[in-house]
Amino acid sequence: MVDARRKKRKEISKSKVSKGTNVLDMNEPANDIEIYSQEVLNTLITDNLPPTPNNFAVYFDKLLEDKSENLRKQVHSILELEDDNDDENAVVLEQSLKEGFNSMKNILDVTATLFKNMSLMSKILEKRKKELMTKSDSQTALRIAKALGNDVDKLNKIFKKQSSQIKTYYENTAKVFKKVEGETIFDNKYGVYNKRYLLEKITKEIESVKEFKYSSSLLMIELSRELILEVKSDKITMLMTKTIARLLLKTSRRSDIVAHYGRGVFAMLLKHTDLESAKKASERLIDLVSNSNLFLADKEIKLKISIGIADIDGYASPDEIIVNALDGIEMASRQKNIDYAVAVKDN
Repeated sequence: MVDARRKKRKEISKSKVSKGTNVLDMNEPANDIEIYSQEVLNTLITDNLPPTPNNFAVYFDKLLEDKSENLRKQVHSILELEDDNDDENAVVLEQSLKEGFNSMKNILDVTATLFKNMSLMSKILEKRKKELMTKSDSQTALRIAKALGNDVDKLNKIFKKQSSQIKTYYENTAKVFKKVEGETIFDNKYGVYNKRYLLEKITKEIESVKEFKYSSSLLMIELSRELILEVKSDKITMLMTKTIARLLLKTSRRSDIVAHYGRGVFAMLLKHTDLESAKKASERLIDLVSNSNLFLADKEIKLKISIGIADIDGYASPDEIIVNALDGIEMASRQKNIDYAVAVKDN
């Protein structure tokens, strides 16, 4: 029954295409976003994919790359007015939460230092009281010192009680922070998604690829190892790595997932993108990076990256796909004449 409905949708779509209705003519000025949206829908149906919001968004971006500059400008001007990306909102919320927790932690750290100082002061006063008792003949001074010692003892008891309460608050806050940290999707250092979110998205993409029989790809990207050895500076390496992260975000589509996998290695999940298209995307990224040099003092540093490409196999695990892409990086790093490579799958 499902196959029959899909076949019917294909026939309707092909009929519309053959009649020239609701399809954007590439030879004419493209300025009607409604016509383009209908073309996106027709393409989804033709490719036997359910026209869900997610699939529509992916195809919307994908097909737009081949359209005229006028249409792209028209669409981008409309998209700039939209601000309903749940993941982006979640990222902003996470950043605010982390800032709040960090501020609270700082306050508690300062409070802990204050208690340490108060304890030290109590010991010093006790020492001074003993000195007065052994060296001074003044009964008045002794009484004052004793009274002062009693006051300090009372104050110390109060602080100990409050210290116990603050310790409890601190432990509860730490538990909340740890829970939030374990559920975050954002990497604060590089301003992209984190490894946990990447694995989650790859897992979902594998299921979708297996179900609907389309192609997606994964890019793994790292700063050129040769360049890292050349600069010989952790600080400069970090600056270059952060620059790479910004460039990845700049060149990515809205449907792409840009994430930090770990140790300066980044990933780009390209939905509905076969290996040939992934290679072209890699070439564009390499060109963009190579044209974005850094100037440190009087020295110009030419940025360079290595990219590994892997096909999203519907029958492979996320780890297998990632390892395959990392193997591509190794291949590209070993050969000076290439900057990206597709590793051969193990059968």
